[in-house]
Amino acid sequence: MKIGIIREGKNPPDKRVPFTPAQLKDIQDKHRDELSIQVQSSSFRAYSDDEFREMGVEVVDDVSECDVLFGVKEVPVADLIAGKTYFFFSHTIKRQPYNRDLLRAVLDMNIKLIDYEVLKDGQGKRVVAFGRWAGIVGAYNAFWTYGKKTVLFDLKRANECLNLGELYQELSKVQLPPVKIILTGAGRVGSGAMEVLDAMHIKEVSVYDFLHLYYEEPVYVKLKSEDYNRRKSDGGFDREEFHAFPERYESHFQKFAEAGEILISGAYWNPDAPRLFDLKDIAEEDFQLSVIADVSCDVGGATPTTLTSSTIIDPVYDVDRQSGNKIPAFSSQTSISVMAIDNLPCELPREASKEFGIQLTNWVIPALLEDNSGILERATIARDGDLTLEFMYLADYVTNYE
Repeated sequence: MKIGIIREGKNPPDKRVPFTPAQLKDIQDKHRDELSIQVQSSSFRAYSDDEFREMGVEVVDDVSECDVLFGVKEVPVADLIAGKTYFFFSHTIKRQPYNRDLLRAVLDMNIKLIDYEVLKDGQGKRVVAFGRWAGIVGAYNAFWTYGKKTVLFDLKRANECLNLGELYQELSKVQLPPVKIILTGAGRVGSGAMEVLDAMHIKEVSVYDFLHLYYEEPVYVKLKSEDYNRRKSDGGFDREEFHAFPERYESHFQKFAEAGEILISGAYWNPDAPRLFDLKDIAEEDFQLSVIADVSCDVGGATPTTLTSSTIIDPVYDVDRQSGNKIPAFSSQTSISVMAIDNLPCELPREASKEFGIQLTNWVIPALLEDNSGILERATIARDGDLTLEFMYLADYVTNYE
């Protein structure tokens, strides 16, 4: 089997890699009789071509001879090679309109597409993800944004920090007022964000105390789904029902928006689930949120103020409370500042790539060398020009030409 690591083609280019040079060397040494590896040359990766060569990994311009191709972000349609097996984040499983043409091309070109987002073990738990690093950088950016908005402090950008240690060193300089912070997300993203909050020695408080008590220090609350969703019929909550039939529920997040000033949104959002709030709600006098860091970056999703994604170069925009329109960052004292970078781990690309590569090495490389691996089968969206049974629900998404 010949494995290729493709050059990232999405613009702006992503600096992350699926595997570090040292990890590829270890894989080659361990499986020398079973596979070979090529890396497509790239001028913008966090790891240079020479670093791969130094580890004995072949660097080439053309990876069309490879059987299996690993990337990170979506592959531009023009870069796809027919008949290959691809691993990347396709961002199609929620019927994202902007990637409809990508999935059509995958089907037309008989590509086998395996999506990192749905690589799961037998218990349904994801086995590879950048979520922790998205949470870390997203939480850091929330405070960077708050500092800019309030002019209380000035931090380096996360991508200007050499590593996680320097990022935490920057945060140690911050002196926060008694601001109340809301965190959603119980998975890797939420855990990554909590690492930052805990490193800053910000006190975690209960839902009741967050809503009803005054503090002379900054505090945060970590919300679970049942804290801000309730059944429409009787106000109750059942976790299994919520996940199976989210349309039966409505949000009662408003009380948190009236108490908190910063929201770090990291919860997975089902398109059938209620949004945290409606865009019209931000015009209400009691709506106190002024900084929203949408780590999950679902445009039009859980946080309606995420009108578009933002970029590492241009990380923040504001939303006018009265019109709901996007305006320049920090151009109004009363607007809401939104950080919605869609590739947050790319701000600490070397460390994020290393952790991701460990997960791929532990789970995916052994599965590739198996016959009929369950993990890979469950994560295969398309094969032989058709959607797999698990993802047939995307059929109308593919054929919709509106």
